Amino acid sequence: MNKTVSIVVLFFTIFLSCHTDNDDKANNTTVSFNFSHHWDGTPVTNQDFNVIKFTNENGEQLSIERLRYLISDITFTKQSGEVLKTNDYNLVDVTNGENLTFTPTMIIPSGIYSKVSFTFGFKNEKNTDAVYQDLNTASWFVPAMLGGGYHYMQFDGKFINSSSIEQGFNYHAIRAVDTSGSEPIFPQDTFIIVNLGPVTISNDSTFNIEMNIAEWFKNPNTWDLNTYNQMLMPNTTAQIMMFENGQNAFSLKSIE
Repeated sequence: MNKTVSIVVLFFTIFLSCHTDNDDKANNTTVSFNFSHHWDGTPVTNQDFNVIKFTNENGEQLSIERLRYLISDITFTKQSGEVLKTNDYNLVDVTNGENLTFTPTMIIPSGIYSKVSFTFGFKNEKNTDAVYQDLNTASWFVPAMLGGGYHYMQFDGKFINSSSIEQGFNYHAIRAVDTSGSEPIFPQDTFIIVNLGPVTISNDSTFNIEMNIAEWFKNPNTWDLNTYNQMLMPNTTAQIMMFENGQNAFSLKSIE
């Protein structure tokens, strides 16, 4: 009798385990991230590039000629505190309309998450010189004398300067470096953790992420292009100002 009961209990346990495993697999889903861009509410695509048509917080008129940036380490934090992190990265190229939608390779369980976030740029431990061949090919690397690794953003254009002359600017975000040369000093982290807040993820969800390009010029630092326009990569002050202004550049528009 005891032997029969034991067999029944074992069979029931195996059945429940398999059923639970199947349920977990059935709840797994892929998620995608779609990146769009605007200037204080006015949509911006590459069709708007190469024309002086934007005005920043400092009153300077400007154009966008190139805009691309890196996102990495998309992280999903469950309500239990468990963290799921992708190892993927994506170079969003607005100029050429490439990689505006990105699907990480990780499959995650659907459900409620206390936080979803991603990194603008690379965290320091992943920002290693010459490691990523596709980024090398894309000329995304930072010169060794500035610490090596990779850019976070390349944002180029022209503006009307204080002499009413059209002048170029290169708003390039990298890991802030204090001294250039063989032994650069990094005063602080300048990658940005973008927190999209608590979300509910259903099957095949798409996160619609917006970048307000105007934010890079206004909050908390009103950017003066006449002062900060080129040679900004070795400029520690400029890099820290970029880091501060980028804190509110991204937002979650919707999840579909």
